Order: sequence, then C-alpha cells, then structure tokens
Amino acid sequence: MISFPNAKINIGLNVVSKRADGYHNLETVFYPVKLADALELVESEKTAFSSSGIQIDGAPENNLVFKAYKLLQQKFDLPPVHLHLHKIIPFGAGLGGGSADAAFTLKMLNECFSLDLNEDQLEKYAANLGADCPFFIRNKPAFAHGIGDQFKPIELDLTNYELVLLKPECSVGTADAYRNIVPRKSEFDLQKIAQLPIEEWKHRIKNDFEKSVFPQYPQIESLKNLLYDMGALYASMSGSGSAVYGIFRHSPVDLAKFIPQGIFIYR
Repeated sequence: MISFPNAKINIGLNVVSKRADGYHNLETVFYPVKLADALELVESEKTAFSSSGIQIDGAPENNLVFKAYKLLQQKFDLPPVHLHLHKIIPFGAGLGGGSADAAFTLKMLNECFSLDLNEDQLEKYAANLGADCPFFIRNKPAFAHGIGDQFKPIELDLTNYELVLLKPECSVGTADAYRNIVPRKSEFDLQKIAQLPIEEWKHRIKNDFEKSVFPQYPQIESLKNLLYDMGALYASMSGSGSAVYGIFRHSPVDLAKFIPQGIFIYR
C-alpha cells in the first residue's frame, strides 16, 4: 500500500497567551497543500523502517512513522511491516511533514488491517504523536487553537489561486521562533478568513513568529518580500518557519530566474 502524506501551510498565526504549563495558546488556519512525501507499507517478516529522498537523521525507532506503527501495534497486535518513506517535504520548514507522515501511517494501518477505526478515534491516536498530527486525519482546512491541537473545520477554498512555496537552506528551531515573542490578543478572527477578500489578507492577517524569526534569519524575510515583488496577493512564513509561501492569482512566469540558488521551490 502506498500513500502520499501532504504538507500544510499556516495562514495567519497568532500567539495569544502563555499557559501555566509553559506552552502558548495559538490561533491559526491549517490549509493542506499538494507537496507530499511518499509512504509505502508492506507486510514483512520483521518490522523495519527505511527512507530515501531528503536524508533523515536519527534512529529509525525515533521517526514518527515508526512511532505511529508501534502505537497501534501495541493496541491491536499488528503483524510486522516494512515502512519506507521517500522524504520530499523539507524539515524545519513549518510545513508539518513529519506529522503528516505519522497521521498517514495510522490511516494506512487502519485500512490495511481492517481496524475499523473512525476519524475521531484516529485523531485521538494521532494526538499522542504530535499536536498537529490530528489535522492530517481529515486533512481539510481547519481553524486550529489551543496549542495547535484543537480544530474546527472552516470553508476555505484556494484552488483557483496559484501557490508558490520557498524554503531557504536554514531551518528554524522552536526556541529561536519563540525568542522575543510577546503574546497578544489577535486583531482579526481567523475563523472568518473566508469572508475576507484575499487582497486584504496582507493588511489583516499576520504570523506573529515573523517578528522574532526575521531578525535572526533575514534571508527568510527576503524571500517573503521577493514573493510580493513577483505579484503575490498574500505572502507569509508558514508556522514557525523557515518556509514562506505566496498566493498568486496567476502562476508567475520565469520563477527560477528570480529565486536565489539553493532555495527549495514548490509550485
């Protein structure tokens, strides 16, 4: 069985308060995009995990794909499988690639071994693997709040627009992203994003992490500005970075001529 775990982008990201447990309450919109890894699952004599594409550091047992298998294996006594991940979604980019891989592993195991888990049950398992993992179970536009682990479906359709996604060679660590962050009440209710013309997003929808990340990684800010120079209706960093994306009415021509060498490009 093969599936294609896709990335997501954050449209707006408000850090609204700090919690007693040290985490922060967030408000954001998760929107799925077509950029995807490839994940293969086959029954095997013994359980194994392998990968290709972008190099994955660390022991196999620490990968979220393997952890997702072990989570269900302990509950349902699953047979051994070989999981192979071809990694395309960049790491440290704010695109949720690892979370998507984990969630799609749960869905594949559910289907392959007829576990009869519904989406609510799969979401509960996914929550054990990461705050945003449950989003990829339904994989539809959603308003996320709490620590990014509570979701409400929203009606948002960007299929008539063109998306360009760029990632520089740097990656942003969580500590770097939260440095100098000052929680504040959001100025715009992201649950109403579909009611706001996309031409107005630039002035109303912000990613709070840009204030702390851009001074540390000016190359990320430069890519965002470049997208606007190329005609993007809206451009933003996704999540805590380092990927940025632009939403265009029409696909920009000669894109490669404008993008510096070494930049990951998806369109």
